[in-house]
Amino acid sequence: MKKKISIYAVLLFVICFLMLYRLDAYIMKPGSAYDVSKFVNVENSHTDDKGSLSLMTVAMQQATPFSYLWAKTQKYQKLMDIDQVRNPLENEEEYNVRQFKLMSDSQFNAKYVAFQRAGLQTKILFNGVFILNVLEGGASDNLLKAGDEIIEVDGQQIKDQQMLVDLLKPKQLGDKVTIKFIRDTKEQEVTITLKEIPKSEEKRAGLGITYTESKSIETNPNVSMKTEDIGGPSAGLMFTLEILDQLLEEDLTKGYAIAGTGEMLVDGSVGRIGGIDYKVIAADRDGMEIFFAPDDEITPEMKAKYPELESNYATAVKTAKDIGTKMKIVPVKTVDDAIKYLKQLQPK
Repeated sequence: MKKKISIYAVLLFVICFLMLYRLDAYIMKPGSAYDVSKFVNVENSHTDDKGSLSLMTVAMQQATPFSYLWAKTQKYQKLMDIDQVRNPLENEEEYNVRQFKLMSDSQFNAKYVAFQRAGLQTKILFNGVFILNVLEGGASDNLLKAGDEIIEVDGQQIKDQQMLVDLLKPKQLGDKVTIKFIRDTKEQEVTITLKEIPKSEEKRAGLGITYTESKSIETNPNVSMKTEDIGGPSAGLMFTLEILDQLLEEDLTKGYAIAGTGEMLVDGSVGRIGGIDYKVIAADRDGMEIFFAPDDEITPEMKAKYPELESNYATAVKTAKDIGTKMKIVPVKTVDDAIKYLKQLQPK
């Protein structure tokens, strides 16, 4: 009897290990289509569209031994090392903060470009320097953290990212600087003793952080966006089209179920994203009829370094053919390509 109990205990342990133990690997697979109008609202907007504009997601999960083995047998699941998902210098919290910032920048660019295309004015505000990650062993370790926004250095208000660089440049090792920053909407202040920047080729004093600008945009009419559960920049194109659709009296959708993906850059160009093959699969599964895919340029230098590299559009076309979808794959280099396509589209 005791022997049987021991065997069952071992089996239970093995099953739990296979099902629950987290490996340093992730699994990417098709996600879902989400109607962008559920996330974006333009004040006093026109919302009587007969069709829809949808953003696409991929599903990402940390692998367990069981899911890892299962993914190896699946055609449309991709195994990725943790370094392919997260930067080597960032932890999981910093990765999540970076994804949040990418989404925030995506919203900023979407509003800016949409209002430009609608012929409306916007006001851009500089909020501060946004910390992406704090280097282990650096001057700011355990003092600042990812997501903090630096607004003052030694009593001087930071007006742009370069100003932070200029204020720190003449400083020496051991110098103290007083940093005022915002964390969780509250202003805080800390004095930091500058150290040598870890893992830097330049032997100079610094805060030991990586950072980017934090900006916001004021629009009239006001645009509110609820995207707490979405990370990364790939919804930018569809956000832009949805904002523009709500600003204009005409129905850009013409009654079609339209999906797409692509980073929205501030100049209106559509940037390359990851996992487009899985997004095509998800869009087809969720009944989309038209799919916008970034037609990014692959330079000879890029091709020489990565011989198998191809544009998002080329991958999307191959995937669509592979799954036998009737969904139309439309290449877009800029948001104007997408707008032009929608304007010439015959209503259903």
